[in-house]
Amino acid sequence: MSQQAAARVEPFERDPTATVDGLMRRARAAMDAFRDSDQARVDEVVTAIAWSLYKPEHAEALARMAVEDTGIGNAPDKVVKNQRKTFGTLRDLMRVKSVGVIEEQPELGLVKYAKPVGVVGAVTPSTNPAATPVNKAMMALKGRNAIVIAPSPAGLATTARTVGLMRSELEKTGAPADLVQVLPAPVDKPLTNALMAACDLVVVTGSQNNVRNAYRSGTPAIGVGAGNVPVIIDSSANLDDAAVKIRKSKCFDNATSCSSENSVIIVDEVYDDAVAALERAGGYLAGEAEKQAIRDTLWVNGKLNRKVIAKDPDVFAAECGLGGRARASKFFMVEETGVGRDHPFSDEKLALVLAVYRARTFDDAVDTVRAIMEFKGKGHSVGIHTAELAHARRLAEELDTARVLVNMAHTFGNGGGFDSGLNFTLSMGCGTWQGNSISENLNYRHFLNITHLAVPIPEDRPTEEALFGAYWEKYGR
Repeated sequence: MSQQAAARVEPFERDPTATVDGLMRRARAAMDAFRDSDQARVDEVVTAIAWSLYKPEHAEALARMAVEDTGIGNAPDKVVKNQRKTFGTLRDLMRVKSVGVIEEQPELGLVKYAKPVGVVGAVTPSTNPAATPVNKAMMALKGRNAIVIAPSPAGLATTARTVGLMRSELEKTGAPADLVQVLPAPVDKPLTNALMAACDLVVVTGSQNNVRNAYRSGTPAIGVGAGNVPVIIDSSANLDDAAVKIRKSKCFDNATSCSSENSVIIVDEVYDDAVAALERAGGYLAGEAEKQAIRDTLWVNGKLNRKVIAKDPDVFAAECGLGGRARASKFFMVEETGVGRDHPFSDEKLALVLAVYRARTFDDAVDTVRAIMEFKGKGHSVGIHTAELAHARRLAEELDTARVLVNMAHTFGNGGGFDSGLNFTLSMGCGTWQGNSISENLNYRHFLNITHLAVPIPEDRPTEEALFGAYWEKYGR
């Protein structure tokens, strides 16, 4: 029985540890068979994984299946995501070495050799049940590792189908299919926790509960943080360009991305013009009564309402009781002044709703961004639309964030873009600001162990005077 079929069979009784042990044995056997592959063979196998999703009929079928299974996002954008992220990641991976000697520093007498980290346990979210498993599998196999996917229960059917396609493509190349596996149904916390405890590296994208469980598993773990992106529209910005980019980014896959704009902070000097530009781009500015209706619909008992998150704009507007012009809009804006628990619009919304803040000066805009991140999303990312690069540099210097994007559609630049130097990924580390072990985009290097060969070099020992002289002169010996 294929893994895809097995995922649809619910066993009467199951021992999570025994189930995972079986997966691990097959994964390690596959790794052993793959271990001696050279770089060309590894790259061929990674390309096979990429093609399993990039292939147009697969990208389209899995996009439709994801929306049907999870009720999240929209199929056309998921097709774009499935192909764009896969193509971009393959571009990045084909340009780097991951087998044998990957770096030499003769002046230091160092040679670096890449080695596998082992079996990777990859926890993936319902927002991307096809793209994220393939993205992580490409990176894992680039390092000659095996991977076992632990999908969100809501996305299990889509992920199982995705894994089935990856395995078929591996078999086509003669590579072991068990390099990529998926947990069998029903996927639950005991089974996912058993995988976390048994594998060699856990990589988690998704809920912060899963991230915390990974850190507690006793296995080395890489987790990512929650997004809640604030973006500044500066007084020098090209307002129509900024508005179109914000609309494209905010609306992509119905705002499911952690990199989607959640708040826009507009400097007072251009506030009215910027709001007008956002309206021209397809935004609808809600009045006070409409704002309250949106709030009452989007949050139920303090939690986001699954009936409206990541839904098409006409569905969202209808659920909120908004009128005809709102229903014809692309996204919705609510004016906000506060930040924190009493102001939920300052939080991540996973919906086509954008909180709009007026800042008296650029200094005030920076303060608002800082307050929003302290409430939610610290370490993740910030955006700015400006002609003053000094303002962008200030954000990078002063704010506790891993990424500052300048004049970009945030969703399309933050996780890698063809006009962005950030590498393609679906997992953004947020540093210790959000309890993560990385503050960069997850990439192939995180799936490698490195052996350092060190040979003698001419002695590099400075004098005491060279190291302590300035200190002695200032403070004495």
